[in-house]
Amino acid sequence: MPVFGCTRCSNACALSHQRRAIRLTCMNETTLPSPVPSRPPESRAARGPNRRLVSATAPVARALAGRRWVPLWALIHHVGRRSGTRYETPVAVVPTTDAAIVMIGLPWGVATNWARNAVAADGASLRWRGREVGLVHPRIVPGAGAARLARAPFSAVLQRFPAAIVCDRA
Repeated sequence: MPVFGCTRCSNACALSHQRRAIRLTCMNETTLPSPVPSRPPESRAARGPNRRLVSATAPVARALAGRRWVPLWALIHHVGRRSGTRYETPVAVVPTTDAAIVMIGLPWGVATNWARNAVAADGASLRWRGREVGLVHPRIVPGAGAARLARAPFSAVLQRFPAAIVCDRA
């Protein structure tokens, strides 16, 4: 049975650096492997929502959203931009100073699928306060711009969001 010799030191340390990509130096050498460059930490918005939190609250949000007596939560009905599948997603509607617009905060960023679907379809419908509301001309605005459109107690919260989606009522 042949013994695999090391190309660096001609010893049988092939398992230490020829078969494993983790260890870069020969086991007979005394130098430490070069450090692997680390990635910068991603922001909470870039990583997406906490999946445990979403899966724990989704049944409650889906049951309460769109009801007349829960004015903060709504159900947005949108169509998938590639698949054409109809979706229904619970969202939190932000009270605005202008009654002609509807604003929904995007705490996890502009890459949220339902927001991208609504922008691609140039509209969606919203089940809010027990009624169907048509939404047209959706646009994504930065958090600072959204804070100017929100009512007083919500503007401070929206400043911390990366963005919000603003739609006109149909």
